[in-house]
Order: sequence, then C-alpha cells, then structure tokens
Amino acid sequence: MPSGTDTVEVDFITPRHLAGGGNPAWITVPLHRACGWSHGHDPLMPRVLLSSPDQKALLRLEPDPNGQWWTLTHTRESGRPAWYASFGARTPVELIAAVTDALTDPAPAATAPSDPYEPLQQLAWTPPAIGADGLVSPDGTVYVQRLGSTQEPRPWFVTAKLGRDRPMWQARFDAHTPPRLITAFTTALADPHPIARIDGLRSLPTLDPNIVTRESTNVLAVRVATALEDRVRSLAARRASPPTSPVASRQPPAKNNRRR
Repeated sequence: MPSGTDTVEVDFITPRHLAGGGNPAWITVPLHRACGWSHGHDPLMPRVLLSSPDQKALLRLEPDPNGQWWTLTHTRESGRPAWYASFGARTPVELIAAVTDALTDPAPAATAPSDPYEPLQQLAWTPPAIGADGLVSPDGTVYVQRLGSTQEPRPWFVTAKLGRDRPMWQARFDAHTPPRLITAFTTALADPHPIARIDGLRSLPTLDPNIVTRESTNVLAVRVATALEDRVRSLAARRASPPTSPVASRQPPAKNNRRR
C-alpha cells in the first residue's frame, strides 16, 4: 500500500469519449463484489463472463479484433422481450459502467429522464443536418442516432470517430433495451468532466490539442489505489435495505388492569 505522501501522475482527458477504454475492473469487480454477479473461470480463454444473481443478465468481455468487446444480454421477462447492448474496445469503461450501474440499481430514480437524447440536448448537441435524425457532439467526434423511421421500437447506435475513416468505437443498443439504460449511457457520454487515466498517452487516439485535452497532475497514490474500493463500497451500499418504519410496540397491561 502506498504511503500517505506518495504521488502518481494522472492524466485528466476531455472529451471523455476519446479517453480510451480504461481498466475493465471498473466494471467487473463491482458487479461481482457489490452486486453479487457470479463469474466463470476458463484459464484457456481470454474472456470474462459474469452473470446476474437471477441468471437473467450476462456480461461478456471477449477480445475480438473484428467486433464488439463487451456484450450485455438479458433474457425475456414479463412485459419486455430479450435485449442486448454491446460496446467496442475503446469505449471508456466509465460509460459502460453507467449502464451496468443503472441495470443493477435496486431502486432506480422515478424522476430520471427516459429520453436518451435529453442529456445531449441540454449540452448543445445538435442534429448532423437539417431534418436529419440523431445528435452530434459539439466537437463533431461522436454521433448518437436511433435507426429506422417507424414508431416501433428501434435500435440505438453511438459512434465515436476521428474523421470519416477513423472510427474509434461504437455502442449498440437493440430495440428492446430499456430506455433508462441508454439514457444512463448518454448522460455519462455528455458529462463535461474529464476522465482520469494513468499513462493516458498510451490510450489517446490522437495528440492533437484541438481535439483532445490532456492535463496531467500529481495525485496521492493512496487515492488512486483506493478508487475502485470506494466504488465497490458505494454500489454495495445501494443494496442495503432501507430502514423500516418503527412498529409501535405493544405495551404490557398495567398490573391492576383486569379484563372484562
């Protein structure tokens, strides 16, 4: 454990969608330790499988140079067909964690917005062209769109890229993914706060200061070392049962009390 005075150089990167993938443990460790998801172990396969306590949801992390690295699937349940979401390798783990945190929240906020476009519109994201569907970030490097043109459920795609021929990552939500999970993703995506990376130079897709801003600062090593543990404790606290209203105790009858 580092001493209380040791420091680590940390890069704080904006926009967050170009910060690189980050540490997968930010997602997998809290799911297992705070949310009770079980994991399989296959030492011969470079993959991680985590399943929810009710066995309805499965998170797969599997390196695939030709496809999505993260896949979250959910079986059919009352009132909703089966659904899935997937994320490319360079999708920041903080954005994916927003989805898994929302999925495992035992008491989601009833007032949370359900329109995935709403968090983006509040931060000046605009349509790519007049009359076009979807919203583009102010810097033009990420595009959120809902495919199709009918009133039926439609899938969502989020694509980050540098120029027309340099895709960075893509997130896909099928037509039946609960809107609150997609909104959790777009809320995290639109968050203007930077994402922290150690040795961020290795994860950045470009060093162009007109596209990516990297500010380095020394942070207490103990804070860096305990960040994941703090996250686990915070998520575990959500599962604690809220205090129940006290039940009025029955007072014993007075000594001189006689039943009629």
